[in-house]
Amino acid sequence: MAESSKRRVRHPIAHLVLCVGAIFMVGPFLWQLSTSLQTFGESVSVPPTFVPHSLQWSNLSTVFGALPFGRELLNTTAMTIARTVGQVLFSALAGFAFARMRFRGQGVLFAVFLSVTMVPYQVFLLPQYQIMQRLGLLNTLVALFLPGMFSAFGTFLLRQFFRQLPLEIEEAARIDGANIGQIFWRIMLPMAAPGMIALGVLVVIWSWNDLLWPLVVNSEPRQMPVSAGLASLQGQYTTNFPVLMAGSLVASLPVIVVFVVFQRQLMSGIAFSGVKG
Repeated sequence: MAESSKRRVRHPIAHLVLCVGAIFMVGPFLWQLSTSLQTFGESVSVPPTFVPHSLQWSNLSTVFGALPFGRELLNTTAMTIARTVGQVLFSALAGFAFARMRFRGQGVLFAVFLSVTMVPYQVFLLPQYQIMQRLGLLNTLVALFLPGMFSAFGTFLLRQFFRQLPLEIEEAARIDGANIGQIFWRIMLPMAAPGMIALGVLVVIWSWNDLLWPLVVNSEPRQMPVSAGLASLQGQYTTNFPVLMAGSLVASLPVIVVFVVFQRQLMSGIAFSGVKG
């Protein structure tokens, strides 16, 4: 009886904590929506105005007039798709090799891969910029996604996932005469779909929000993603916050939809990948 009463007490407390956490998570999005429909005076008023007196839908059209917003959205979409496909494919190949194949120096090479995740991302900016410069790819769409098609984290994630798959299935395929390529493409890759979806969702979120690398490698507005375009709306002395929030709202909707649709696969894929070292 005492144990059941403790559980009854814990559940309302847990729900209360979750509700407070949800408010803190959803609050910025609601504030973004409110600000995007306000006038400039309402956005800078003290005390703050949460509910606009009249909905300013013109802020959306102002974004498309101030920036090549449609082109930047296309650039962001192309960059995100290329990075996602590249990372998932190359990480699956490398992860399968580290998980299922045996070769000399495997442990040392994998340790080198993991060491890359410990280095701050900013350290790679200058070498990557020099590579893009020597290849003549500055101010091009290719420069936005080419370095992002490879990931040490993605290799580690899918390597862990492949290690969880039953070894008996691979052995049965070898007995039936399948070679290593057939085992990977026809058997192991479909079974690793949850892990690949989890990695794909993470790459979509990271790529869609990437700001630093596009600012470094591109200076032409029509070759920039929407994140860099929105950053240019911030003035030195004043910023039109309703227009900026309207653009941010439109830019954030696709990635929110992707996360909502694939959130179950994302959670299950990451949880399954962390079961075994």
